[in-house]
Amino acid sequence: MKQLFFVMLLGVFLPQSITAQANTSVDEVIKTSFAGVKTIEPKQLILTQEQFSQVQSKAKTAVKTKIYRYYDIKNERGRLGVAVLVAREVRSKKATVLYAFEPNGTLRFTEIMAFGEPPEYIPGKTWMTQLQNKESSALLAIGKDIPTVSGSTLSARCVTEGARIARAIYEITLK
Repeated sequence: MKQLFFVMLLGVFLPQSITAQANTSVDEVIKTSFAGVKTIEPKQLILTQEQFSQVQSKAKTAVKTKIYRYYDIKNERGRLGVAVLVAREVRSKKATVLYAFEPNGTLRFTEIMAFGEPPEYIPGKTWMTQLQNKESSALLAIGKDIPTVSGSTLSARCVTEGARIARAIYEITLK
């Protein structure tokens, strides 16, 4: 009876702990994506009610929080870019994605930092690269300028909606 209980516990808790692991650190991802990084300053942003409404309107998706973590990326000459962390629910668990922008507003890269859902729902690297180098005028809409992902539709939607939120935050408050 005790053995059955422990087997059941392992079956419930082990898969959750495996899928909740983070890929790499924010510093590592930023340093490999921007050349000549001297400092990465982590900062906290709390949107005002007006900014919150503007972000939600510009992103064209529901925004659940006013609190965000962002990183000011600098070299010795000045700002190289800004990266914004956005955590959103995919199905029942959160995915945290890092979106980095160049000073002109171009989305430089997107990196999944933590993913609570099963790993088979993570959009592949090839699909993720479609978000790179998107100009601020790009809609980032699934099925229009970003193709859907069979078997990972909710994850793809989460990542693209997060990109629109991050871009709106960048343009409204961080630019």
